[in-house]
Amino acid sequence: MPKHPLIGIIMATHLEAEPFIGVLGLKEIERQPVAVYGHGEIVLMICGIGKVNAAVATTFCCSVFHPDRILNLGAAGATGPSHPLGEIYHITKAVEYDRPLLHMDAPHIHTPEVLAGFSEATLATQDRAVIGDDHRREVSSVAELVDMEGSAIIQAGRKFQTGCLLFKFVSDTPDQPFGHGDIVECIKQYRTPFCDFIIKSVIPILK
Repeated sequence: MPKHPLIGIIMATHLEAEPFIGVLGLKEIERQPVAVYGHGEIVLMICGIGKVNAAVATTFCCSVFHPDRILNLGAAGATGPSHPLGEIYHITKAVEYDRPLLHMDAPHIHTPEVLAGFSEATLATQDRAVIGDDHRREVSSVAELVDMEGSAIIQAGRKFQTGCLLFKFVSDTPDQPFGHGDIVECIKQYRTPFCDFIIKSVIPILK
């Protein structure tokens, strides 16, 4: 088992991670508590969907592999029409939309590390999938994209004093009447260009 990799990558599903596993030559090195693939100075964990799964994977990554940085990568839905399918964004703020602060009627906000020179967006994270138009409009008041893992990864990484960076590509928008199958097809369409972008434009900055 490799120790002290430079980068820990956390992704929700094998569907999103498959190009990274192939291009980076990653091999499975763990199956529990999450699937872990590694090679050289990179480990990639497939955490599963949702905040609890994301926090478990981040805790495992930080406590076992001690990465210098964590990259949370994957698909996100757009809450408005200005973020088209397949576009890639660097997340500057993650709003935990479904967990309000106890002392005020406002959600928790988590701030990841941010690199200069990338297209930026804000992200809402919640355990309920945002697909319906009404729900998208509601979340659009606080964020441009929505996922189900990002804020938990930032929060868990902070417990280990490990910086987290988030990059997301748009897999669904309000302009299309998307169901689950449509989103899967969009992920298949855009995951390889996303992988190429991360490997060529992001990872070299972190080494």
